[in-house]
Amino acid sequence: KEETHEAFGAVSEQVAYQMANGVRKVLNTDIGIGITGIAGPGGGTEEKPVGLVYLGIKTKSTHIAIKLMLSGTRDEIRSKTVQKALDEIYLTATDIVNNR
Repeated sequence: KEETHEAFGAVSEQVAYQMANGVRKVLNTDIGIGITGIAGPGGGTEEKPVGLVYLGIKTKSTHIAIKLMLSGTRDEIRSKTVQKALDEIYLTATDIVNNR
């Protein structure tokens, strides 16, 4: 939502959550994920430095927000982010299956 983006910025827990929730609704899936961050090499600020990433994961009954502070090149930060996101999707899916 535009007002969330304006209030918290593009790189925020709130935006990651809304992205995850939107993905889940639009695609009618059990799990939605949203990722937002600053991979660099530029674009960082003192408040939101390069390497700051938020993952939002939304299921029917849960919402998980994860803040990451990663280091490395742009490609390394992106790769680490994807790996963490896949790990969290796996854990969340395992929980869903085990609780059915």
